[in-house]
Amino acid sequence: MTITILNAIIAVVGGVVGAVVLFFVLNKLTELLPSKPQELIKPFVFIAPAFAALGLYLVYPFFQTLVYSFANRDSTAFIGLSNYTNLLSSPNFQTTLVNTFLWILIVPTFAIIFGLIIATLADRLRPSGEKLSKTLIFLPLAISAVGAWAIWQLVYRAVPATQNQTGLLNAIWTAFGGDPVPWMQTSDFKLNSFLLMAILIWTQAGFAMVLLSAAIKGVPTDTLEAARIDGAGEGKIFFSIVVPQIRATLITVFITVLIGVLKTFDVVYVATNGGFGTNIIALNFYQALYVARDAGQAAAIVVILMLVIVPFLIYQIRQFRAEEAAR
Repeated sequence: MTITILNAIIAVVGGVVGAVVLFFVLNKLTELLPSKPQELIKPFVFIAPAFAALGLYLVYPFFQTLVYSFANRDSTAFIGLSNYTNLLSSPNFQTTLVNTFLWILIVPTFAIIFGLIIATLADRLRPSGEKLSKTLIFLPLAISAVGAWAIWQLVYRAVPATQNQTGLLNAIWTAFGGDPVPWMQTSDFKLNSFLLMAILIWTQAGFAMVLLSAAIKGVPTDTLEAARIDGAGEGKIFFSIVVPQIRATLITVFITVLIGVLKTFDVVYVATNGGFGTNIIALNFYQALYVARDAGQAAAIVVILMLVIVPFLIYQIRQFRAEEAAR
């Protein structure tokens, strides 16, 4: 433990000191130049380390992964599109893709719905009540996915019928005469996947609430009062005035949560390890690389994941530019 803390301190201090020394040296070197070339070169000198880091840690790995996706399991020979054809023709991977798209559609949508409801209701409370309620809703976001599963085990746990049910769902279910249900093993209608999605929605609703609450508070009160004077009901005001004015924030929250969903790994890993029809693409990558030891297939999964993410990133960038242009 002491060594871990010491390593962390060295990494933080070394990183900060190293950055200071680097930029100090670069500044001194540019000051040796004549004034005019110095003015032209200095901005590029200071952004060069950032671009170098992006190239080293993002651009190079992207192209290297793309190359490896056309190679065999140990990246020693090219095998063309075999990794992609094997993946896309595999029933297990097809199930993984279906699950992933369900996560993409359901988790961001319900995170926004609950976040919007909570933000709207909390804003009607007194300041002290608003702060307390928002704090409690936001707290799950600070919990790790493993910790969240440990909490939700108290809801989903199943034990034999001869024992007292310590899981909330089974306690309720058996109270009405049913037999205990192993919820995480129940793949009918993808029930176990939906139950796992509920955990991520629970953690992300607070994030959505904070951003949407700030957006709602930014809606001009004059517009709302004018609508009330004209006789519009609260529901009409909300859907016809508030929602259109916070549209940009809704899109931002949706895409941000969606990207988080595509990277989701740990909730499914600790709950089912992808079994019982619950696998998703990020966990599938881990299984291919570290369990099956197939680097080529793992790289192909990453490329497919990037192809899924890129359109959403492009759409978000366009929304940001449109929003900036409208200001």
